[in-house]
Amino acid sequence: MRLAGAALNQTPIDWTNNLRNICEAIQQAKDAQVELLCLPELCLTGYGCEDLFLHEWLSETALEKLQEVRRCCTEPNMVVCVGLPVRLDGRTYNTACVIRNQEILGFAAKQFLANDGVHYEPRFFNSWIAGTTGTVTYGEEQWLIGDLTFEHQGVQFGFEICEDAWRPAEDRPAPRLTARGVQLIVNPSASHFAMSKTDVRYQLVLKASRDYQVTYLYANLLGNEAGRITYDGEILIARNGELLKRNQLLSFKDVDLEWTDVDFRNEPALTTEIAALPIPDEYRELNQALSLALFDYLRKARSKGFVLSLSGGADSCMCAVGVAESVRLGVEELGAETFMRKAGCFSEEDISQVAQHGALAATPTGVTVATDTGSRTQVVTDQDRQAGDTDAGQTLNQQLTRRLLTCAYQGTVNSSDDTYLSAKELAENVGAVFFNWDIDQEVKGYAGKIENALGRDLSWKTDDLALQNIQARVRAPSIWMLANVLNCLLITTSNRSEAAVGYCTMDGDTAGSISPIAGVDKDFVKKWLVWAESELNYPGLRRVNSLAPTAELRPLEDKQTDERDLMPYALLNRIERLAFYERLSPEQVLASLSEEMTSTDREQLKTYVQRFFTLWSRNQWKRERYAPSFHLDDYNLDPRSWLRFPILSGGYTEELRAL
Repeated sequence: MRLAGAALNQTPIDWTNNLRNICEAIQQAKDAQVELLCLPELCLTGYGCEDLFLHEWLSETALEKLQEVRRCCTEPNMVVCVGLPVRLDGRTYNTACVIRNQEILGFAAKQFLANDGVHYEPRFFNSWIAGTTGTVTYGEEQWLIGDLTFEHQGVQFGFEICEDAWRPAEDRPAPRLTARGVQLIVNPSASHFAMSKTDVRYQLVLKASRDYQVTYLYANLLGNEAGRITYDGEILIARNGELLKRNQLLSFKDVDLEWTDVDFRNEPALTTEIAALPIPDEYRELNQALSLALFDYLRKARSKGFVLSLSGGADSCMCAVGVAESVRLGVEELGAETFMRKAGCFSEEDISQVAQHGALAATPTGVTVATDTGSRTQVVTDQDRQAGDTDAGQTLNQQLTRRLLTCAYQGTVNSSDDTYLSAKELAENVGAVFFNWDIDQEVKGYAGKIENALGRDLSWKTDDLALQNIQARVRAPSIWMLANVLNCLLITTSNRSEAAVGYCTMDGDTAGSISPIAGVDKDFVKKWLVWAESELNYPGLRRVNSLAPTAELRPLEDKQTDERDLMPYALLNRIERLAFYERLSPEQVLASLSEEMTSTDREQLKTYVQRFFTLWSRNQWKRERYAPSFHLDDYNLDPRSWLRFPILSGGYTEELRAL
């Protein structure tokens, strides 16, 4: 039997997009003479519909749209498995519908629900009880739903839907299915991306195929589906412990289909040792996931591009490279014309220009842009560009990036030449539009108002935080206005380490509509930039990679650095992981650190632990207000997707006193 999985880039309740991708996958499978096709979990509605799954109308509409999918299933020798919610007696179930030759054979229902990390499935769905069935009614038709097995061309098959496969052997459906004679287990999934997770998933699928002596077919969702979570689109087909097919992950395509032939008449020997995958390159994995997430967010938000306050520091530089890489990787896979059309923010004239000449016109018709000349901002008109094109010599990828990314360096008297040059050189390297202006007058204006109101001068000795924060806040209105004028998404650059201890200014450096690296710790950001400079060939990162991270909000003679304000970032990240990934108390965190870092003074470690938990507990309100962030690591601090914490609490008072 020719088996196939298709990864689909879906969007919650975007019926037109979702049906188009489903029918395209079915057509591709027909063309390849596939006999059984697995589509991802909840691909008809989208997985990320959240509380809409509790609405009767959503499941009713899904059943209605399923009839359109049936009409695509005209191949008599092909079975198609489609994921959708089904609502019975006020309860919603996560199901896979099996269709053959426009006939619905039944609905397999998910038995175990994911309820950890980024998943909250029990809020939306009910678990189906093993060994039971029910009835779905639509119009005058009725079909079985529940713990079902199916037959196609003499092959018995059944389902594990995503979380079903992650349960212990004594609980999961697989052993019960094989006891009923199943030869093929089909797994439609919505398994979120995290660095190195593919290795875990690979072992899960291959070991299941070996332990239960079956063929195992796995198909995952693809892309940034609903804003926060990205799916890698993994397709795996394994038999008796041997990998038969695996695709390239994190594709920019809407539909990625892979197939292979399995001879169910001949039983191969069991593989005793599961072949290991190469050790994942987490820097490259993150680059691909971040790039795809940014591209999908851009087009699904129907935006015209991104605006970024490019400070020249590590975080903003990583965001700028992320946008440039979304262009490079997207064009590499799709081709420039398809990439531009899919992005939705290029005109047909632009696309035609690239098709004919392999390059964009320097500036869209009727648009003026500004370029930085070192000491001032100069407006360049269309006529000026025709006389002396500043885009001349740029690669097509840089030209495309220029249309999608606009940056501004917003300096003060406390900003250094190093960060200014870092921002300018990187913007030139990636091809972004670059503006340069200072905000000293605005800072003085606000400070003067408060001084007049209070009847005293503000000073660094008495008003340190207020004087730092006003600089960050004053940067927000201008960069927001630029984003509004250009109809672009404003990127905010906070990382996970800053979020943990509140080392940020609300309505200042946190201002933005998307926070792409808020799920990545600062130590990783620094290492990733060094890797990107050499491996991705961004010489514009040379300067930032030589700088110590700094907010540059105090006078230059203070030589402010982030790690002096807080603690070493590597240590901050370790405390954070022990506290909230491993869920240890402050006392347990200190004990673990003392064992791991025997050369570090215990009193110094105690000071850092106390500082971390104190800052953590007083800054939950900031984490509640962060812009939506991408889940890229194995955990994050976003209360909407991974970690909930009370805004008001005792702040670990007794626990820290006990240290």
